Amino acid sequence: MSGVERVSFLHRGCLVYQQAHDLPIYTIPYERVVIDDRLGHRIGAAYLAAPMREKSAEQAYQAFRNETLRQFDYLTRPVSRGGLGVDVSVSSVDPYADVDGLVDDLQSHRRIRVFATCGSGNEHPWFSNADNDRFRAVHDAFGHAGTGCGFDPAGEEAAWVKHSQMYTPLARRALASETRGQSCAMVYGCQGAYFPRQKAILLPAAFADLSTLRIKAGPAGISVPAAAGLDQHDNN
Repeated sequence: MSGVERVSFLHRGCLVYQQAHDLPIYTIPYERVVIDDRLGHRIGAAYLAAPMREKSAEQAYQAFRNETLRQFDYLTRPVSRGGLGVDVSVSSVDPYADVDGLVDDLQSHRRIRVFATCGSGNEHPWFSNADNDRFRAVHDAFGHAGTGCGFDPAGEEAAWVKHSQMYTPLARRALASETRGQSCAMVYGCQGAYFPRQKAILLPAAFADLSTLRIKAGPAGISVPAAAGLDQHDNN
């Protein structure tokens, strides 16, 4: 996995947010997260086979949108008002070649740039362009910079599980489609050649389950189910 030192104020900010909203907090060695190839193929195939939009997904996507906007407000609200004080701007080009640039921008300047949805030719069938850009901001900030994990397959898996903990179970179903589903579709379905179409669908519930995460353990690099090694902290 590619990665750098996490942005400490974002890592702490995640924990504060989870405590404020009574969400579980897990101790996870994000730098040792791996993607299970067999599971990745199944997730990618399910995403690519799904329609562009499912009516059955609307309730989860509404919860996902509401919680994403709440996270965005927390990310951008001034520190003096209890937020994290991050400046977010939208870029017409992909602003970061790797996670190093993202982390440096947030650590040094408390700012983040996101690749604009508008004009990308791959707009979201449910989100507005502005809402999709807001999601990209909170996911890159909390999921990637908050762990220091990169944009490679293992880094995307780590960012998914980190950011999942900031959503309620219903909204987490939509998050799994937006992150784990799209990433696995690109890596295992599109062979990394192109990014799949954005969709508003629900993958099978098992694909949003944190217990399917795998952690690399030991000198031989053996992968074990995360459920065997995750500790949940009492957030009271």
